[in-house]
Amino acid sequence: MKINILFVLVFLNSVFYAQEVAILKYDGGGDWYANPTAVPNLIKFCNENINTKMNEKPTTVEASSIDIFNYPIVFMTGHGNVYFDETAVENLKSYLTTGGFLHISDNYGLDTYVRKEIKKVFPNLEFQEIPYNHPIYHQTFDFEKGVPKIHEHEKNAPQGFGIFYKGELVCFYDYESDLSDGWENEAVHNDPKEVREKALKMGANIIEYVFTN
Repeated sequence: MKINILFVLVFLNSVFYAQEVAILKYDGGGDWYANPTAVPNLIKFCNENINTKMNEKPTTVEASSIDIFNYPIVFMTGHGNVYFDETAVENLKSYLTTGGFLHISDNYGLDTYVRKEIKKVFPNLEFQEIPYNHPIYHQTFDFEKGVPKIHEHEKNAPQGFGIFYKGELVCFYDYESDLSDGWENEAVHNDPKEVREKALKMGANIIEYVFTN
């Protein structure tokens, strides 16, 4: 599928002027809708702490939809299977190579599937661990040791991986961190305040990085 020039024009006329975040809906049966309070809480935190003015009710966009070009950043999470068909692969590739950004938060069990599907989008690129001195860790909030640990699953260290296209970070993947669980309403996981704050601050850094780069 060849990308229509209209896609790029839509992107240039809307993404670069929009300050919104959307939730990515994908095929495969995985729970793309997991953590329903997470992104609204992150948006509220950003509006209060880094001077954004985002709608606190985020839109859902399908991976294959042209509507994705209306958002500078889309958020993806879940626990299970992910599948991008040919249309979604081409759409995501065009989105991410023309200024769009994808944040993936492994909510435990997503890793095997998402790595396989992102490989379809960027067959010649690999996820790379993002160095601690990268600007995404040093926006309004500093994270000297990279992405923080929010929830324990396999007793592994948290890692922030990225896809770099022509030297630019276009996808941030938090692994063994579970940032989005930390954004949820306090009653969902009963996380301590300081843990939730770390998660929200790192999430705000990602938003700020996307909006200012």
